[in-house]
Amino acid sequence: MFGWELPPFNSGGLGVACFGLSKALVARGSKVIFVLPKKQPIKADHLKLVFAGDGIDYLIVDSPLSPYLSSESYDEEYGNLDSKKQRLYGANLFQEVERFAQLSRAIAARERFDVIHAHDWLTFGAGVGAKEVSGKPLVVHVHATEFDRTGGHNINEHVYGKERWGMETADRVATVSGFTKDIVTSRYGINPDKVEVVHNGVEMSADPRRKVGETTLAFKSHGYSVVSFVGRLTIQKGADYFLRTAKRVLEVNPRVIFIISGSGDMERQLIAEASYMGIGDKIIFTGFLRGEELAEVYRASDLYVMPSVSEPFGITPLEALIEGVPVLISKQSGVSEVLKHALKVDFWDVEEMANKILGVLAYPPLKDTLGEYGSAEARGVTWDKAAEKCLSIYGKLTSGLT
Repeated sequence: MFGWELPPFNSGGLGVACFGLSKALVARGSKVIFVLPKKQPIKADHLKLVFAGDGIDYLIVDSPLSPYLSSESYDEEYGNLDSKKQRLYGANLFQEVERFAQLSRAIAARERFDVIHAHDWLTFGAGVGAKEVSGKPLVVHVHATEFDRTGGHNINEHVYGKERWGMETADRVATVSGFTKDIVTSRYGINPDKVEVVHNGVEMSADPRRKVGETTLAFKSHGYSVVSFVGRLTIQKGADYFLRTAKRVLEVNPRVIFIISGSGDMERQLIAEASYMGIGDKIIFTGFLRGEELAEVYRASDLYVMPSVSEPFGITPLEALIEGVPVLISKQSGVSEVLKHALKVDFWDVEEMANKILGVLAYPPLKDTLGEYGSAEARGVTWDKAAEKCLSIYGKLTSGLT
């Protein structure tokens, strides 16, 4: 399995998905060799904690790649390295992807395995290389496409080409939703019969003893409601629509605090816009959070909002529901396929989004019902089901079935 990151050294949902799926595969008796392209300071005791049962061998290639790196950000981060490291790493993102693919061929030549599973376009070259070296079948897993990341505007043709090549070369394509399968078949021309939908899952980690932080308790003691957003601050995630919605809500109900948790290239822009709108005192920017701090944001919330412009799946609403928090999600998302007890809205419809937020805050029985039934529903969206689907795909490929 070729992936990009694993918790706690993850910068987004891709690492969470890789961890959840690989852990569930191991629980079902599989042995997973997980290849990562970036050195991380993982201690031995932590490895024992993460990879309980020693079912996963953890291999690292010396590479600076990360899952949300664009060609521009690669140049900014690695363009000024000393000459020794410049010789080690690729001169640009695409050379580095190719270098990782070549190094992965050597790993594939010395390891024993039955099937190859590559997550997202940066690993497709590694997956294809492993297939060429070993002759084993390849599954490429599409968690997001270039159309999702760019909102459908100004797509990088090189990335698009790599995505299409990987899907065409693979024996099977797994997508995280029917929403993504439609993009893969319509925008990339992949045969629908080759594409299998494997919905993501969620970790059942909610602790009923978990407390809400003192700061949010202080807000609530003064009669404020809390509405939250968690995600990368990029055009794909719709944080700017969340901000516009917040302004509309505050015009009707000024006793609401909005939490924006995440980081990304739009962070400064969003902070400036909040100030310009005159709502800066009602918006809390927390930066990127994980673990207990992130759980505290969910638990403090009266409503969680995911207004993504194009969301292949979306694990965060499930995380919020596990904590008993009702959710309002974009119709342009994969997770909307598996949730019935959730409010849904078009990402661009700020007025309707504001109306739904106001409705939940004004009617506690609605909030409680959505939280209770939604939580029960989310607990049925498991990584074990995703692993079962993947094992079915593997079985067909290794037995020669189509």
